[in-house]
Amino acid sequence: MPSSQRTTPERILAAAGDEFAEHGLAGARVDRIAARAGANKERIYANFGGKDALFDRVLADRIAELLDTVPFDADDLPGYAERLFRFTVERSDLTRLLLWHTLERPGRLATIEPGASSQVAKMAALAAALEQRTDLDRSQTPDRLLGQVLGVVYGAALGVLASGTTADEAAADVRRSVERVIAP
Repeated sequence: MPSSQRTTPERILAAAGDEFAEHGLAGARVDRIAARAGANKERIYANFGGKDALFDRVLADRIAELLDTVPFDADDLPGYAERLFRFTVERSDLTRLLLWHTLERPGRLATIEPGASSQVAKMAALAAALEQRTDLDRSQTPDRLLGQVLGVVYGAALGVLASGTTADEAAADVRRSVERVIAP
C-alpha cells in the first residue's frame, strides 16, 4: 500500500521497522521515526507507549509476516529450512531486527506473540514427528532439533548477507545440512 494511503500507526510501524533494523533499540531515535513516518513524536507515544513497546510491536508484526509466509512443516524440515533461509535472505531487515532484539532485550523474544505460541506449536509438531517417524534422529529433543535447524538457516543467511554470495548457491547447502542434522 502506498505510504500516502497508510494510517498514521501503519506509517509509524513501517518507519520504526527501518529505524530499528538500521540502529537497534539503543541507537534508534524517536524523532527520526516520527520524521520518516510523517508524524509527530506524540503520536508514537499515544499509539505505542514508548520506544521499547514500539520495538516489540515491530518485531511481533514482522514475526507474524514470517509465520504467514513460511509456515512450519515438521514433516519436511529440509524444505522448511530452505524456505525460511530464502525468506531470511530476502528480508534481511527481519534478521537484523531479530539480532538487535536478542542482544538488547535478552529473553524477551520468547514471550512476544505470535512467536511464543508458534514456538509451542512447533515443539508439539516436532515431538509428534520424533515419536512417529523412524527417519529422524530420535535422540534429539524437539527444542534441540529446532535449534539446530534454525542455526543452520540463520548461520547460512548471515554468511550470504556478509559475503554477497547468492541465496541460490547456499539454499541447496542449507537443505543438505538440515538433512544431515535430522538423520538418525
